[in-house]
Amino acid sequence: MLARQRQASILDSVRERGAARVAELVESLAVSEMTVRRDLDALAERGLVTRVHGGVIAVSGASDEPGYAVKAGRQTAEKAAIAAAAAALVAAGAAVGISAGTTTAALARALCAVPELTVVTNSIPVADVFHHHGRPDHTVVLTGGTRTRSDALVGPVAQRAIERTNVDLVFLGVHGMSGRAGFTTPNLAEAETDRALVAAARRLVVVADHTKWGLVGLATVAALDEAHVVVSDAGLTADARAELGARVEQLVIAERESM
Repeated sequence: MLARQRQASILDSVRERGAARVAELVESLAVSEMTVRRDLDALAERGLVTRVHGGVIAVSGASDEPGYAVKAGRQTAEKAAIAAAAAALVAAGAAVGISAGTTTAALARALCAVPELTVVTNSIPVADVFHHHGRPDHTVVLTGGTRTRSDALVGPVAQRAIERTNVDLVFLGVHGMSGRAGFTTPNLAEAETDRALVAAARRLVVVADHTKWGLVGLATVAALDEAHVVVSDAGLTADARAELGARVEQLVIAERESM
């Protein structure tokens, strides 16, 4: 078992039970105590667990991934503003990749107004938006794969489909972003598929509302300086704006529409 697989297994156990002891993990994973301690230290360094004597305890909220329906009801005004600002970056006739997420689903709705698009996505809700809008000048490629809680299609089938494409822009939704860990997700398989999307594009645009700053998921998709553009909202703190502004080519702050 690879280190990342062990760490994912440990994290699942901690989330389910609230804690895990070194001795129990040694037995369940059939590895040495030193290996378990290294894995726990790695998870603690990412902020995913808290080290205590004899094991670890869960960190509330940092890496839990709620289902799509739950996330869809959060920061809706901010996501709409981000979607409008991100859609303005897309020219008619462009080929774009769109990852899974509720912000990227909002972006899909905004992109329905852009003519002659080609869209490559591993997101069921994103593909559904374009399907229901039904523009005959849009071509939508939905990868196959295994479905996750965020309604993403991931795994080898999705990755092979994406690796055979080339797009102008990829729009990446993320679980968290930080200076140290970059753009992250709690799902290892989704991270691999997202990396394939990033590699298929000439430019990377990350769409993430202000609540994502400081969150760290288990797997890094890309470092901050790999993003050409980050589109966020006015709630982003001054410190976050300063760090993103220094690390990415362009930081776009989307303003909510006045009611």
